[in-house]
Amino acid sequence: MSIIHLHNKSFEPYLPEALIQEKVKELALELDKDYADKKPLFIAILNGSFMFAADLFKYLSIEAEICFIKLASYKGTKSTGQVITAIGLDTDISRRHVVILEDIIDTGKTMSEFLPQLYNQQPASLKVAILLHKPEATQFTVPIDYCCFSIPNKFVLGYGLDYDGYGRNIKEIYQLVEE
Repeated sequence: MSIIHLHNKSFEPYLPEALIQEKVKELALELDKDYADKKPLFIAILNGSFMFAADLFKYLSIEAEICFIKLASYKGTKSTGQVITAIGLDTDISRRHVVILEDIIDTGKTMSEFLPQLYNQQPASLKVAILLHKPEATQFTVPIDYCCFSIPNKFVLGYGLDYDGYGRNIKEIYQLVEE
């Protein structure tokens, strides 16, 4: 892993692929235990969580379904402060055990606006599983039930996370080099 350049920014290695896979496998084991015989519905938030969701689903051994919803709040390396729903939820979640799969929670605004919409549909349970959390950046209270990594408040990309559309295909996670 070496420094990479996207657009006008430089990014340095942060989390190697092997460590990411290890944490995702550990999360799958925990979910297998917590949701045995519950047949949960996983809702993956696009675009960033697609690699996390795909890998997690490969490691799960429980019966489960997955669907996708697209929410967005980023432009470049900054949050816009507005949550945009681009693709809506078309699955009935009432009386279902639901697990939200999200790539990252930093300010928490996206989840703080999305979760009440889900609670209104009366799921049997609703949990949030995330790959990355930036505690220093969190401004909105969001219940985080499962978290693979807590990270500093630095911009990251790779493993599904992007910088203006690029970098999602990188197997590792890189962080922005401060200039």
